[in-house]
Amino acid sequence: MSKMKKTSLILLGMHCAACASKIDTALNQKNGVNEANVNLALEKAYITFDPQIVTKNQLIEAVRDSGYDATSEMTKTIIRIGGMTCASCSQTIEKALSKTPGIIGANVNLATEKAVVTYDSSEINYEQIKVAINNTGYHALGSAGEVSKYDTEVEKQLQKYEVAKKLMKISWYFTIPIIIWMLVEMIGGIVWPNRELYNLGILLLAIPPLFWAGRETYKSAFKAISHRSANMDVLIALGTLSAFITGPLFFFFPIFNYSGVAGMIMAFHLTGRYIEAKAKGNASQAIRKLLELGAKTALIEIDGVEKEIPIEDLKLNDLMIIKPGEKIPTDGIIIEGSSSIDESMATGESFPVKKKPGDEVIGATINQKGSLTVKATKVGKDTFLSQVIKLVEECQGSKVPIQKFADQVTSIFVPVVLILAAIGFISWFIFPGVLIQPIKAAQSFLPWVDPGMPIYALALVSLIATLVIACPCALGLATPTALMVGSGMGAENGVLIRHGEAIQTLKNVTSIVFDKTGTITRGKPEVTDVINTDDISYEELIKITASVENKSEHPLGEAVVRKAKNENIELEVVTGFESITGRGVKAVLKMDKVRRVLIGNRRLMNENGIDYEIFEDDLKSLENEAKTVIIAAVDEKIAGIIAIADPIKEDSVKAIKELEKMGIKTTMLTGDNKRTAEAIAKKVGMSRVLAEVLPDQKVQEIQRLQDEGETVAMVGDGINDAPALTAANVGIAIGTGTDIAIESSDITLVSGKLSGVVTAVNLSVKTFRKIKQNLFWAFFYNVISIPLAIMGLAHPIIAEIAMATSSITVVTNANMLRKKKIKPSYLN
Repeated sequence: MSKMKKTSLILLGMHCAACASKIDTALNQKNGVNEANVNLALEKAYITFDPQIVTKNQLIEAVRDSGYDATSEMTKTIIRIGGMTCASCSQTIEKALSKTPGIIGANVNLATEKAVVTYDSSEINYEQIKVAINNTGYHALGSAGEVSKYDTEVEKQLQKYEVAKKLMKISWYFTIPIIIWMLVEMIGGIVWPNRELYNLGILLLAIPPLFWAGRETYKSAFKAISHRSANMDVLIALGTLSAFITGPLFFFFPIFNYSGVAGMIMAFHLTGRYIEAKAKGNASQAIRKLLELGAKTALIEIDGVEKEIPIEDLKLNDLMIIKPGEKIPTDGIIIEGSSSIDESMATGESFPVKKKPGDEVIGATINQKGSLTVKATKVGKDTFLSQVIKLVEECQGSKVPIQKFADQVTSIFVPVVLILAAIGFISWFIFPGVLIQPIKAAQSFLPWVDPGMPIYALALVSLIATLVIACPCALGLATPTALMVGSGMGAENGVLIRHGEAIQTLKNVTSIVFDKTGTITRGKPEVTDVINTDDISYEELIKITASVENKSEHPLGEAVVRKAKNENIELEVVTGFESITGRGVKAVLKMDKVRRVLIGNRRLMNENGIDYEIFEDDLKSLENEAKTVIIAAVDEKIAGIIAIADPIKEDSVKAIKELEKMGIKTTMLTGDNKRTAEAIAKKVGMSRVLAEVLPDQKVQEIQRLQDEGETVAMVGDGINDAPALTAANVGIAIGTGTDIAIESSDITLVSGKLSGVVTAVNLSVKTFRKIKQNLFWAFFYNVISIPLAIMGLAHPIIAEIAMATSSITVVTNANMLRKKKIKPSYLN
C-alpha cells in the first residue's frame, strides 16, 4: 500500500462558497484523492492523495476542468553563484534549473552573480536546488536571502486588496454622478436637461462600472455557466444585466430605465469585495504572524571567528552566538552561558524561563539577558516554529463537521435562487393582486416601494433584487474564518490544534482523562525513602536497584539512578535484563557473586512468590503520602523498598478545579497502585481514579467510558499514551512529551502545563460559538431576505448593500473572537 501525501494548492478565480463547493467536489471525485478540503477564506485547497495514482499536476488539471485555476504554493529564494564568466554560463545554469522538477522559474543574473529561483517547496528543497546548480559545473555559494512565505503571503494579500480598492474607486467615479443625477429627479422632480438625454447619460455612465470595473465578475459568471455550474457572480451578472438592458430598451419601449441601478449594484458589490478582502486579510494573519517570528540571519562561530549567515545556510551542530535582546535563530541546546528566555511566542506564558548549559531552547524565542552559545539541533522544516506553522495550516485546511451541512446547502444554493427568482418574476404576472398587497402595506414606512408602478416593473424589481440579495458567500465564509482566527489564537497561547474537528468535539467533552506521570506531575520523580532489610545494606540496596534500573527508561527507574550518582555509588554490570510491562524489571547482576534481581510492584512480587509482608505497613504509609514504592528482591528474597515522589505541577490543582467548575469530570489514569493514585487525585481534586491500569489497557478504559455515554478527552505525554490519545474523542498531548504522543493527538499543549487544557476548552467553546453565530446569521439573512426580495419589498440597491454586508458581517464577527479571553480565570 502506497503512502498518502499531503499538498496544498493556491486557487484562482474563486469568489464565493459555490465556487469552493464546485472545486471541492471536483477534487474529491478525482481517483487517488483521499480527502480534499477547500478553504474559501484562504483561497487554498488542502489535499491528501496517493501519488502512485494521481499527480499534483493532475490535481491542478482537475481544478481547471471545474472552471477555475490553481497553482502550487511557491517559495522564492536568491542564491549566490560562483564561477560564471559570461552570458553562456548564466544561460546554462538557468536552463538546468528550469528543467529541474519542482522549480517553477529561474532567473540568473550574470552582473550580480545571483539566481532568483521560484520553486514548489513540496517537490524540491533549497539543498536540492544547490545540488542542481553544482551539477552544471558552477558553484552555489549560499543564500543571499529568501523571499519568505510571510512576504509572499503579504504581497499576495496586498495585491488583492489594491486591485479591489482600484476597481471600487473606478466604479464610484461613475456611480456618484448617477446617484446625484437620479436624486435630482427623485427629490426635485427635475429631469435635466430632458428625458432622452437624462436616460442616455445614465446608460452611458453605467457602462464603466459594469463592463470595466466589473468585467471580472462577468468573466467569472461566463466561465461558471460554460462549465455548467453557477456561483454568486452568476447571480450578480444576471441581476445587473437584467437592470442594464432596460436602458437601451427605454428608447424603443415604454419601460423604466434601471441601467443606473445596475451601475450602483456593481459599485456596492465591488465595495463589498474590497471590505471583504480587507477583513479576510485580518482573519488569515495567524500564519503570517508566525512566519514573521523567525530570525532572518544567524551569527555562528567557525574556528573561533564569528560570521553572520542567512538562516537558510544554518546547518545541524553549528554553534550560534546569541546576544542579549536577540532572537534565537533555531532550536538548539545551550553549550555555554546562562540567561532568561522569553518563550511567550511558543507557550503563551508571559514569564521568562531561566536557562543554563544543557537546556534546550526554541527558535524564534528571545534571549533576554546573558550571552549564549547554542548548538543547532534542528533546522528548516524540523524546527519547532515550522512544526507549529504546519499544525496551524493543517487545522485551517480541515473542516469541522457542522460545515458539511453548510456545504450541502451551498452546492444547490445558486440553482435554487435562480429558480426562485424565475418563479417570483412569473408570479407577478399570474398573481399581481396577491403580491401587490405587501407593497401597499409597506409604502408608508418603506420609501422605495411604489404600488403605482406597472406590474412588469414590479416583476423586474423582484427579479433583480432576488438575484443580487442572495448570498452563498456568507455561508462559505462562516466556518473557515472563525476556524482561522481560532487556530491562530490557539497558537499564540501555546495550544496547537491539528484538526478542526477537535474544536467542535472538545466543547462537548464530558470527561477528561489524565495520565499521571509527566502530565499531572512533573515527570521528574525523586527518591524520598529507602528502607532495607537486615540482610542488605542501604548502599547495597541502592547499588543493586540503580544498576538494574539503569537499563530501564522508566522515570521511576531514572530517579533511583540519579540517587546513586548523587551519592557516588558505582553501578554493577547487568545481564539478562527484561522489562515486564506494567509490573517492573528483572535482571542478573555480577557482583561478589551472581545475583538474580526482581524490582517492581506488588503484582510482580506476588507472581514470583516473594514475601514482602514485613514492609506492608511501610508500603501503605508511604502510598498514603502519594509516593510510589518499588519493591526489590534479590535471589528470591525481599531486600527492601524505595519510595519515589513525583512532584505535582504547580498549576495542576488550579486547572483541575477550573475544569470541574465547568462541569467536566476529571479522571486520573495510571499504572500506579490504587492507594498512591488516590492520594495524588485527592491532592489535585480529581473526581475519579483508574489505577493499576497496564499500558495496553488504557485504550480499553477510554472505550469503556465512551460506552457509558461519555465524550472523552485524553491528556498524555508518553509513548504508551499514543493509542489512548487516538482512541479518545479528542487527544491532547503535552508538548514537552514525546513526538509519537504529539503525532497521535488532535491538540498539543506547548507549555506542558494543565492550564493549557482549560485554555483549549475555552477556545473550543468560544470558536464554535462564533461558527454557530456566523452560520445562523448567514442562514437567517438568506431565509428572510429572499422572500422579501420576491415580494418586491427590497429595492435592488438595498438588496445589494444587504448582500455585501452579510459577508462582511460574518468575517468581522469571526475577527471579534480575538477579543475573547480564553486563558483560565486564575491567569487573567
